[in-house]
Amino acid sequence: MVRELLKKLLLRVPGYGELVEIHAALREVRRDIKELRTIEILRLLDFELAHHARYSDPKRLLRYAQQVNSQNGEDGIIHEVFRRIGTTNHTFVEIGIGDGTENNTAFLLAQGWTGFWVDSSAVFVANIGSRPDLNNGCLKWQVCSITRENVGGILENLRVPKEFDLLSLDIDQNTYYAWEGMSDFRPRAVVIEYNPALPPDVVWKVNYDPERTWNSTQNQGASLKALEGLGHELGYSLVGCDFTGTNAFFVRRDCVGDRFCEPFTAENHYEPPRSAFSDRRIRRKALLDRALGDRQ
Repeated sequence: MVRELLKKLLLRVPGYGELVEIHAALREVRRDIKELRTIEILRLLDFELAHHARYSDPKRLLRYAQQVNSQNGEDGIIHEVFRRIGTTNHTFVEIGIGDGTENNTAFLLAQGWTGFWVDSSAVFVANIGSRPDLNNGCLKWQVCSITRENVGGILENLRVPKEFDLLSLDIDQNTYYAWEGMSDFRPRAVVIEYNPALPPDVVWKVNYDPERTWNSTQNQGASLKALEGLGHELGYSLVGCDFTGTNAFFVRRDCVGDRFCEPFTAENHYEPPRSAFSDRRIRRKALLDRALGDRQ
């Protein structure tokens, strides 16, 4: 009642009605611009990328990107990696999982994989606590901060096997050092965040401080070249990056064979920052039901 009265009074104010019309028109323009941006992104990624000289090689991973629960098409790339190298125990470890609905292993969980989630925030616990299909031992988790010194012990306490299929690692500031601290574990494939602000031939990593957290600037993580070097020390080859310049994909050298695009260098696989292409195509994000019976 009061709201309607105020509305009638405002309509009597000179120029107010015109301002309302302008605001509505601007809102429609913004919606149209957003739709055009999405169409342009889809046209590039779905129709033009495969014909580009760089991305037409079928051994490159970018053409297989697909988004289910991941942010930048990692789900499809991970699927393609394991189509090529096969799986063993269908076990994953993800460190830095957000709220649990948008990460690199939620889709694997839905396909019948088992795994381990670690994050410094407990926000994800609410999303899995009410799910009987995810509380039958298929997923173990721990809420804690990760450092180079404690990561190995945390995984041992969770009873993570020394060899498993996939590691996904994204803790922003100290991601490089967390991987360095996991040298006793031998996942067959690794997805790890890199800092795309650095050119592909530059070796750089943030100075290590276990208490330091990301301050939302580009002074974080490590360059792709630095991760290439660390991966080599740990026994891994760099086999690709996602199109937005967010994640790098590594495969353990004994699994690589001739399945991926050589050379396995940052210069060959680097993708620059393209945050404008981070676009969720699907409906409201959610954890999918866990597959019953055999793994997909």
